[in-house]
Amino acid sequence: MRRSRQRGRLADAGSGAGALDRGAAVEGTRSFAIRTYGCQMNVHDSQKLANLLHHAGYAAATSEGEADLLIINTCSIREKAEHHLYSDLGGLKGWRAASPGRVLGVGGCVAQQVGDALLGRFPQLDFVFGTHNIRHVALMAAAAERGERSADTSETTSLDRFDLPARQPQTAESTPGRAFLTVMEGCDMFCSFCIVPRTRGREVSRPAADILGEARALVDRGVREVTLLGQTVNAYGRHDRRRGHSAAAGTLAFAALLAELDAISGLERIRYTSPHPSFFDDALVRAHGELESLCPHVHLPLQSGSNAVLAAMRRRYTREAFLELVEALRSARPDIALTSDLIVGFPGETDDDFQDTLELVERVRFVDHYSFKYSSRPGTAAAELAVTDAVPAEVAQDRLERLQGLQRRLTLAYHRRRVGECSAVLIEGPSRRGGSQLCGRDPYNRVVNLDGAGSPVAPGAIGPVEIVDATPHSLIGEWSSSALAS
Repeated sequence: MRRSRQRGRLADAGSGAGALDRGAAVEGTRSFAIRTYGCQMNVHDSQKLANLLHHAGYAAATSEGEADLLIINTCSIREKAEHHLYSDLGGLKGWRAASPGRVLGVGGCVAQQVGDALLGRFPQLDFVFGTHNIRHVALMAAAAERGERSADTSETTSLDRFDLPARQPQTAESTPGRAFLTVMEGCDMFCSFCIVPRTRGREVSRPAADILGEARALVDRGVREVTLLGQTVNAYGRHDRRRGHSAAAGTLAFAALLAELDAISGLERIRYTSPHPSFFDDALVRAHGELESLCPHVHLPLQSGSNAVLAAMRRRYTREAFLELVEALRSARPDIALTSDLIVGFPGETDDDFQDTLELVERVRFVDHYSFKYSSRPGTAAAELAVTDAVPAEVAQDRLERLQGLQRRLTLAYHRRRVGECSAVLIEGPSRRGGSQLCGRDPYNRVVNLDGAGSPVAPGAIGPVEIVDATPHSLIGEWSSSALAS
């Protein structure tokens, strides 16, 4: 545990960009803005922060330039993200100095990792809070307004961290009709490349009754799709079951939790991310063929197609076991779309190892994937390997480009196979394509762009769309005749 407090005069600060949390501050109230980096868990943490600040009497600023309080919610999964924070803090010196009484805070994984050292390095920073301390932010901000600098990166396994107030009306979902729903936090896997167990802590599962209650409340707010979040989301409740304490802890097997959510009237779609391949049991595989609202899409992180690299990564499965899981999921739901995460240039990765990855990606036919060059993180086992067995940067870059080129071909081929289908699309809002275009997501989690002129479906609702064309990045759709007739 690391906790420190420093008293003193608040120092200078810097120029800001646009706020991610949108809204208008009420005259006379303190206003806030939040910058968010990283995964869906970070995005949802920022939504929780916004809600807590609304409860504390703050209002969302129209921009960072109008905000009294600015929070940066950080990611440390790769070194580049950590350096991005340091650049941001340097640039915010002028933002903080531009208006007396402004407050600057940093949270998230870098905050958990570095702690009060950030206060020593950046005098314009007022407070630092770790991933277990979101509930304390309003109090820390109030203390900063009184001139007190503080850092709290203490860790806890208490379920109190899930005990958050009901969502305020001002705290809208970032995408109409869709919402994130935390079911567990932390990770006990300790993959050799990953810093998450050190920044998010050990696995803690939330009581099922609380999850189901929040899901019902979201449906009452108009949400039609929830994404269940956890660092290893399908490990939900596993420690309680192993110890025979699941009833006392109020948890269920993950497949049973999905079944309870499936029974909620008005909840039309359920997704979950990110699972670990080791925690798929027969019941979870069957659920993809049995539960009507469970979407036919699984994000299934592979990381490498080489058994030697998987062993060095401490992933706890082989390529053969991964392929068995893929086949089981496709047997349960033949149309299931699989996406993945992949790392190239892991220390010691040979040309043959990389070829194993290319071969497995083509064999599985992932619909899409996120791929990255290995990034050494402090305190991980792989960081020591990187000292003696690093893959040259130019080799890693070449491998990344080859892997991403293969995936572009696979994605386009998948999209072209979808042309002529009719799919239910949850409309999110304006498309990046501009004009009157709308975009949404289909059950397979693919982006669908279509003409919004005279749209029969409002953002947040689901409508039938015919897929008429395909690009490497999205599907192109037209409203089906049934949607237009209604």
